[in-house]
Amino acid sequence: MDSVSIRVPYKNLRQAEVELVGVDEPHNPIDHNLKGSNGIPNGSSSPSRVPISSNYCSLKTLILSCMVAAGVQFGWALQLSLLTPYIQTLGIEHAFSSFIWLCGPITGLVVQPCVGIWSDKCTSKYGRRRPFILAGSLMISVAVTIIGFSAEFGYLLGDTQEHCSTYKGTRTRAAIVFIIGFWMLDLANNTVQGPARALLADLSGPEQRNSANAVFCSWMAVGNILGFSAGASGDWHRWFPFLTNKACCEACGNLKAAFLVAVVFLTLCTLVTLYFAEEVPLVTHQHHHLSDSAPLLDDNQQVNFELAKSKPVTPDVDHLPKTKAESRNHAENKDLKNLDLKVEEDHDGSFHDGPGAVMVNLLTSLRHLPPAMHSVLAVMAFSWLSWFPFFLFDTDWMGREVYHGNPKGDPSEVKSYHQGVREGAFGLLLNSVVLGISSFLIEPMCQQMGARIVWAMSNFIVFACMAGTAIISLVSVNMYEKGIQHLIEGNEAIKMASLIVFALLGFPLAITYSVPFSVTAELTADTGGGQGLAIGVLNLAVVIPQMLVSLGAGPWDALFGGGNIPAFVLASLFAFGAGIIATLKLPKHLGSSFQSSGFHFG
Repeated sequence: MDSVSIRVPYKNLRQAEVELVGVDEPHNPIDHNLKGSNGIPNGSSSPSRVPISSNYCSLKTLILSCMVAAGVQFGWALQLSLLTPYIQTLGIEHAFSSFIWLCGPITGLVVQPCVGIWSDKCTSKYGRRRPFILAGSLMISVAVTIIGFSAEFGYLLGDTQEHCSTYKGTRTRAAIVFIIGFWMLDLANNTVQGPARALLADLSGPEQRNSANAVFCSWMAVGNILGFSAGASGDWHRWFPFLTNKACCEACGNLKAAFLVAVVFLTLCTLVTLYFAEEVPLVTHQHHHLSDSAPLLDDNQQVNFELAKSKPVTPDVDHLPKTKAESRNHAENKDLKNLDLKVEEDHDGSFHDGPGAVMVNLLTSLRHLPPAMHSVLAVMAFSWLSWFPFFLFDTDWMGREVYHGNPKGDPSEVKSYHQGVREGAFGLLLNSVVLGISSFLIEPMCQQMGARIVWAMSNFIVFACMAGTAIISLVSVNMYEKGIQHLIEGNEAIKMASLIVFALLGFPLAITYSVPFSVTAELTADTGGGQGLAIGVLNLAVVIPQMLVSLGAGPWDALFGGGNIPAFVLASLFAFGAGIIATLKLPKHLGSSFQSSGFHFG
């Protein structure tokens, strides 16, 4: 058979070859434990092989194809900085404000793995990832519009007719509309994020992973900087005075305007990504198309089953004379054929791509993971138990503990609270700048010290910073209660220390956004593809801790009289535990030749 070049959806295969078996050629199972000099498994026969054409994208194409990350991150930055304080202005108590964030981990647990696997198998002529990116971006636009106008919707549905500047009670209908929009936003974010990360992996080759990771992380930093800058501005209601009304005061007008700008920016970023990301459509019923779960399943027998799918039907030769060796090989191939009938059903049946089947697939993948991956999941879980309280309450912490404001207090306390929230958004802006710069330092650090030490070090830094927030809070509250401060906004030294903590946390956050995913890629890199399911499995170690924090952070704080100090103290302990586990349990050889996978959680 003559050699011809073909195109495949995966570009991250290094000098790979696809084995094509003719009708008249015998097919024997491939021994994946035996590899040739080029790293390709050696079979017991020498069938015809077709080299894959590796036409990697240019750096310009990679940069423009990742632009949607900036648009999504812009909205995510606004969500982080403004929504916890805003829900309290609608009358929801601080102890219950964390409950609304439960939607994020729930949708992340169910939606992101499903969308990842569905996009792995999508056969649209527009590509595998772009249809999901477009649908998710449209959902984000609708969701942020609902959130921005939730006060007006509540007013129309029967909330109080009193002016928002004087009413301090609960606006129940507005809160319900807000929560619906909030949940829709998290659903949409998870619809976009997985395919966007997988698109980057599809378009970049092995030699481009480092540059692709830097590009993706840089777009995230751009989105964060713009989003937190928008959240830190208190002048939106002055620039767009028509957005404020009887039901929507200054804080609501600022939120609404910032989210409308986010819709425009996301639309631009999405259109650029859809235009420049040239995907290769997935051809249905490809011969020898490995399942996308293959990188996560440390089971050569399953891979053999997948390869056996394309074996042509041959006449029954059970009754022909054969040697003992031939009989044994024939029996093995017959078993593979019988088992393949069940596998083929899974390959073709849409039922097996449903949410229930996807969750079973994820849990099965956990059972088949390499042993070292269980340590990765443990470190990741403890890391996010420390990060998520900060994400929930960072700007609220600035408004309450540092600026001593109250969203439902007298006018001076409300003013101080919102000033603190804006300063917290500015602190998150500094955090994003440090994150963007640090993303370029991670690769040389991992090559020099190893990914294990770098990841452990990041968790110890988080431990110190979270402990620092608790100390700053205790000092600030103590000084305020004793009347040492003459201004209700707080002491300038305390404010500066708070902003420094925000900035310092950008460095370990950059590591959290990259190193765990590159380590996962290294430990599960047996075959190409499977980016959607890989994200889904590691995502379990993110969303489950987020669910626990969402359910427990508010009541935990309430046990100690409210405020954010108890949650931050507990977060520091989890960060310390993550550092200990990373130091003792992660393989020592990780990251000596660090290549980032380009996956990130926003």
